[in-house]
Amino acid sequence: MAENPKTRCGFVALVGAPNAGKSTLMNRLVGAKLSIVTPKVQTTRSRITGIAIEGDAQIIFVDTPGIFEPKRRLDRAMVTAAWAGVADADEVVVLVDAGRALKAAGHLDPDTARIVEGLKKANRSAILVLNKLDTVERGDLLTLTEALNKAYGFSETFMLSALNGDGVPDLRARLAQALPPGPWLYPEDQLSDVPLRLLAAEITREQAFLQLHQELPYALTVETEKWEERQDGSVKVDQVVIIGRENHKAMVLGKGGARLKAIGTAARKALGAQLGRPVHLFLHVKVRENWQDKPEHYSAIGLDFEE
Repeated sequence: MAENPKTRCGFVALVGAPNAGKSTLMNRLVGAKLSIVTPKVQTTRSRITGIAIEGDAQIIFVDTPGIFEPKRRLDRAMVTAAWAGVADADEVVVLVDAGRALKAAGHLDPDTARIVEGLKKANRSAILVLNKLDTVERGDLLTLTEALNKAYGFSETFMLSALNGDGVPDLRARLAQALPPGPWLYPEDQLSDVPLRLLAAEITREQAFLQLHQELPYALTVETEKWEERQDGSVKVDQVVIIGRENHKAMVLGKGGARLKAIGTAARKALGAQLGRPVHLFLHVKVRENWQDKPEHYSAIGLDFEE
């Protein structure tokens, strides 16, 4: 780790409404896929950290769950995790879907308005990032920026596309400059502090989200039960897909187990690419009624259980 007094190091929280593109942005900022990305809202459940080096600065990004009005215990735990990420951060980035904001005539959508109110209460400054510029005409951006900054006095505004990377280097460079002086907290080649067991479970959950439809993805979770390092350099991973109802089991398995096999095949390939070595992945499906109300499942996915 660096001991140079000229180095900088700090935490940057990425917050925003569900599906604003936080996970895509963090993966782009870090240069590696750490947070899972799906078209469905509320995909990210726990805080995921990604570590990037920019000049003499080590930036520790925190991809938080989307902030929305919680209705269930799991929702509350996710929103609490997001605000904890804000409280611990040196810098806060509020990500706004430019296309969605434009449709709202420049007004904050309810979830982003809720974030702004929370920042006001916490007396936190924040950087505004307008994302998904490829969905907005350039001529509308200045009007949109003015309207959003009128709603909240953001310290700076950046416009970018997390999907294709346009504008991302400028944001990363600015954040590096804003961090406080201090030694780096992680080795230079480390990309995240997320345990591999949790990372593997998230990768499988991503594939389940992509291949299952309607509301079922929100009613399931994935846990890594065993992680065995083999002498040939490969790893054997046993995971369980947990669902809350018996009638969901057939949906996850598919005809003759075909859907579960497809999820496992895609997850194995993604995890192997992430680890850079062969992966032997074995999936099982278990029914655990009301798993969202049981503390042990929260710790497994990196969340605090709230009574």
